[in-house]
Amino acid sequence: MLAAGCSSPSAERVGTARTPAPASSPSQAPPTGEPRVLAKNLAVPWGIAFLPGGDALVTERDTARLLRVTPAGEVSEVAKIDEARPDGEGGLMGVAVSPRFTEDGSVFLYYTAADDNRIVRYRYDRTLTDATVILDGIPKGFIHNGGGLAFGPDGHLYATTGEVGDRRLSQSRDSLAGKILRMTADGAPAPGNPFRNVIWSYGHRNVQGLAWDPSGRLYASEFGSSAFDEVNLIEKGGNYGWPEVEGVGDDSRFIDPIVTWSTSEASPSGMAYAGGSLWVAALRGQRLWRVPLAPDGAAGEAASLFDGRYGRLRAVAAAPGGSLWLGTSNKDGRGSPESDDDRVFTLTP
Repeated sequence: MLAAGCSSPSAERVGTARTPAPASSPSQAPPTGEPRVLAKNLAVPWGIAFLPGGDALVTERDTARLLRVTPAGEVSEVAKIDEARPDGEGGLMGVAVSPRFTEDGSVFLYYTAADDNRIVRYRYDRTLTDATVILDGIPKGFIHNGGGLAFGPDGHLYATTGEVGDRRLSQSRDSLAGKILRMTADGAPAPGNPFRNVIWSYGHRNVQGLAWDPSGRLYASEFGSSAFDEVNLIEKGGNYGWPEVEGVGDDSRFIDPIVTWSTSEASPSGMAYAGGSLWVAALRGQRLWRVPLAPDGAAGEAASLFDGRYGRLRAVAAAPGGSLWLGTSNKDGRGSPESDDDRVFTLTP
């Protein structure tokens, strides 16, 4: 799946050739109106996180710039992360704003450094100061660096990592690769973690998107290899099967995904929850997927939106006012950029 940016040889066992049955859920209308361009001429916008006033912080993976984008579309540079080393699928990726931002002014970035991937906390006041590495030693590679970063409703910081092309690392609880991590704002294992370290779940290939529903359930989007991309409902301490299983495995050792797509339809990156659905940005699939959720967290039938109209979609985030922000990834070396790419759009779900 080289065109999707997450290729490796197929898994030893790729599960069964079936898609999980959709839950019975009310039909929902697709987004109203057309996406509106907020910002253009960016370079691989990767992560989006909102400040209390409604402005967004947006990372550019390949330039290592952190930008501030207003709801009116005004763009300004906050900082360039000199320690970041963009290469392949690595660079400046996830961004998260502290849930206590009005008190602590903290912003968190996930980026590829010279020797590892790491998470760094900064003090934000129109620029970045007081850099503190809260977690380092996350394996880095040319591919599969994960990079997602978000605070959960429990107030703890979650991060996603990839297995950097070494599939053995996903099943090893001695490695931070191929995992979803959960930590305090200081990088310590969060209370209640299953393994007395920062690992929350394991057996992942390359997770980038995280989202929570109103009941506090955590969902993650995951790149497959050659058969199935996935959305998973994440359980504490859960093993999601890679590399033993790709897609639905019906194996009691592993947790099956709640949604699968062929790798040509998705390559799912960013993900957000809004209006009763998960919204999943697709790179190779060049579309936005809407996945309605039933009250028990089960997935209904996914709907494909904007197929091929905007190229590769990577970032998606729910804005405080209820809109969605989307970012293209057409300048990442695998797309066909338009004259004003990359762009950030807004739409109303």
